[in-house]
Amino acid sequence: MRIATYNVNGINGRLPVLLRWLSETTPDIVCLQELKAPQEKFPEQAIADLGYEALWHGQKSWNGVAILSRVGSISEVRRGLPGDPEDEHSRYLEADVAGIRVCCLYLPNGNPAPGPKFEYKLRWFDRLNDHAAELLRIDMPVILAGDFNVMPTDKDVYKPERWQEDALFRPEVREAFKSLVEQGWTDAIRTFYPDEIIYTFWDYFRNAYGRNAGLRIDHFLLSPQFDGRLVAAGVDREVRGWEKTSDHAPVWIDVLDNL
Repeated sequence: MRIATYNVNGINGRLPVLLRWLSETTPDIVCLQELKAPQEKFPEQAIADLGYEALWHGQKSWNGVAILSRVGSISEVRRGLPGDPEDEHSRYLEADVAGIRVCCLYLPNGNPAPGPKFEYKLRWFDRLNDHAAELLRIDMPVILAGDFNVMPTDKDVYKPERWQEDALFRPEVREAFKSLVEQGWTDAIRTFYPDEIIYTFWDYFRNAYGRNAGLRIDHFLLSPQFDGRLVAAGVDREVRGWEKTSDHAPVWIDVLDNL
């Protein structure tokens, strides 16, 4: 089974790219972030025409997350990360698909840092860590997938010395990610590529993609039930080079359906 995550950076404006990628790669389950579309503007029919059921949590102009499946129904568990009833951002969607608890997330960017946006990011990360600890207690495999807006280590960012004060690379954020992983989660990409330079995002400016001046900010974290089931992982880097594409590339993992 192939499971993918992709920050589409505007689902309607980049729908041809999304549909092409889905048609060419046919992942079984997909997490999408940054829909930038209200609930009623999600392109449900176009995605259904490719054989995918969809569940989405939209928001006008900003944020937005979705889960797609072509391997069975999607049973919604939660929309919105617990811990702050006043947080109305559409950044988290949780559902059961094909015997897997799929958690699609779009963690706040946090810039400029320091400041209110950075404090919101740290609070959101604290809430995620609290909820993730609860998820490890359920009796089914769990995936946390999406745009975490954090580069965990120096090898996850081009020229790390330039990013020291950025909200995606500040020590508080990297420590929050480290604490999350240390609960018992597996960083799928680093499991397969412990030392390689692998990026998932390239800015639109200064020919970042052409120079491979990128960041690894889109992640898969797997619960211990996936031990022995992860068989491949990668980034569809070439999608970032398509016309009118997102500044992210899709990230994917292959897992065995059953041991």
